[in-house]
Amino acid sequence: MTPLSTGSNMRKPTFGQRRGKPLPAGKGAPQQPGRKRHSRLDANFPEARGSIASKDGSKSGDGKRDKDTRDGGKRWTKRVRPNALPKPATGSNIAGIASAAASDPTSKRKPYSGPPKPVASGRPIETMRIAKAMARAGLCSRREAERWIEDGRVTVNGSKIASPALDVGPRDRIVVDGEPMPDAEPVRLWRYHKPRGLVTTHKDPEGRPTVFDHLPPDLPRVVSIGRLDFNTEGLLLLTNDGELARHLELPATGWLRKYRVRAHGSITQAQLDALKDGIEIEGVRYGPIEATLDTTQGRNSWLTLGLREGKNREVRNILASLDLVVNRLIRISFGPFQLLDLEEGKADSIRRRVLADQLGPELTKQFRLEPPPETTAETAKRPKPKFK
Repeated sequence: MTPLSTGSNMRKPTFGQRRGKPLPAGKGAPQQPGRKRHSRLDANFPEARGSIASKDGSKSGDGKRDKDTRDGGKRWTKRVRPNALPKPATGSNIAGIASAAASDPTSKRKPYSGPPKPVASGRPIETMRIAKAMARAGLCSRREAERWIEDGRVTVNGSKIASPALDVGPRDRIVVDGEPMPDAEPVRLWRYHKPRGLVTTHKDPEGRPTVFDHLPPDLPRVVSIGRLDFNTEGLLLLTNDGELARHLELPATGWLRKYRVRAHGSITQAQLDALKDGIEIEGVRYGPIEATLDTTQGRNSWLTLGLREGKNREVRNILASLDLVVNRLIRISFGPFQLLDLEEGKADSIRRRVLADQLGPELTKQFRLEPPPETTAETAKRPKPKFK
């Protein structure tokens, strides 16, 4: 048995040498030609082999110069992934794709139009008078509902009714003007800055522009709480519940309405103080009025008036009895809600919690303003109190 040589020209084969890769020149054992390894990539995709560098170091196909090697003078310098190669398309495939795209009506992307609107069922959630059900659905107030019924615009279960003295329930289907009555949504309230030159009605027989034709487009169908004259501007409350609108506009609610008035003529604070006990004008009795003289500029004066009834043209009629001509009238507050810096023609939603606090527990329950009950998961997330 021949002992192993310990010369400098012999060394232990490396892992690369055992796999058939050549060692650098001048190191280790004499070089042996390496094994030529063919992969499935070379067999199936010969165009993916890349450019070949010649033994004399000439430029390869990709424009780069390769170093001299001892593995036969050739080696692969670049490989291309099979999935990066474009798949050639025949003429028949192209024609088939074009015909499929032309025959598919949904091939063009349609603009997003928002979530689908719920379909109205026309059924109230509980048994109540039909006028009240229509008001709860946000169609109109009770009085308007009674007029609509008398005009023959309402049918119940396919039969036209002529009297509002009818109770309806979840099993009855109500149709107004040929459309099912909308389902009652959660009660909401908005502040709206009404500009001058708009009528507070859904349809004006004289053809004048209305408030509801100029509301922001994101508002649902709403009704107004009270009204403002054509030339009166300022705060107007809107709601999607006609029953709530009827309750808040009644004088019995006791909410104070404040106005800023610019009037032409002479007036003193003593004359305004006489309005605290109310006044009767041409047989119409007006309740107590809080009036303050703010500033006077020549023949014009700025006043602040507060009243609780809200009769038709009340401010103008009262000041006319004092020889004052109103040339600008702005409502700045309605109960606890104020106009503040709300822009003209804009609407701002009022939180349900704020509205519930102003109505009290009884009305909160009546108009279903209670917050939803907490679930078990929400209760578990609530931090526990720490005791020392």
